[in-house]
Amino acid sequence: MSEIADILSNAAFWVAVLRIATPLIFGTLGVLLCERAGVLNLGIEGIMVAGAFAGWLAVYAGAPLWVGVGVAALTGAVFGLLHAFLTVGLALSQHVSGLGITLLATALSYYGYRVSFPKVNTPPTITPFAPMEWLHIPVLDAQTPLTLFALLLVPVVAYVLYRTPLGLAVRMVGENPQAAEGQGVSVAATRTGAIVAGSALMGVAGSFLTLSAFNAFFFNMINGRGWICVALVVFASWRPGKALLGALLFAFFDALQLRLQQSGDALLPYQFYLMLPYLLSILALVLVARKASYPQALMKPYRKGER
Repeated sequence: MSEIADILSNAAFWVAVLRIATPLIFGTLGVLLCERAGVLNLGIEGIMVAGAFAGWLAVYAGAPLWVGVGVAALTGAVFGLLHAFLTVGLALSQHVSGLGITLLATALSYYGYRVSFPKVNTPPTITPFAPMEWLHIPVLDAQTPLTLFALLLVPVVAYVLYRTPLGLAVRMVGENPQAAEGQGVSVAATRTGAIVAGSALMGVAGSFLTLSAFNAFFFNMINGRGWICVALVVFASWRPGKALLGALLFAFFDALQLRLQQSGDALLPYQFYLMLPYLLSILALVLVARKASYPQALMKPYRKGER
């Protein structure tokens, strides 16, 4: 227990927690926007891979870091538009479409990497975002601007969803698309816009790993973070504030198990702590899902004029 107490009292630990949580915040907000509009987007894992690769490749080619973030967001938006065309336009299975996009985006990214660097064994590196030392706020000044962007995005998304007509339209098409249509809201356009915006955030989530957390792109770097984001949305009951809490809680256990692996003196085997973040996700689905007030039209295709 003293070992854990020492870890928790170390500022570097909390720096790691916030760093690990950042891509989860972006990804969870992206999934939340899609599902609030009634569409499940299981393409997040592949979209994060594509965003990580596209943003990193743009910077490697000479673009500024923020342009790389924009490229990652645009890449995510393109895959989101494809998902919207399949699930909203053609009313195909959201599960199948999402998994197909994950496979497509991942395969294209890996293929693009092999074509761009056919004879490279070690991934080329870039100069990533620098920490915000000028901020002079403990823990936060050791983060990069993308982390601050993710934190500020939470209240922005919450405000848009609950305090603006646009947010009302998004929630309405996710709850009762027939009623939304009766009020003159275009269900197809609203859902498509939410999917594209959410997928753009997923692309940014991936770019954080290559432009901020690391300085290179390598295979399997997403490592299931996309699936964790899907579970965190359920844990958060589709609310941005609780989504932030869920991301931080997952990151806390993930950072803890990393520190315990390094110390080797923990009370319990490190494997126990290694499974805690994923156990948290499973418990979220088992305990919270039954009580969560999920969007009533989630995963239900909608065709204009049908009742």
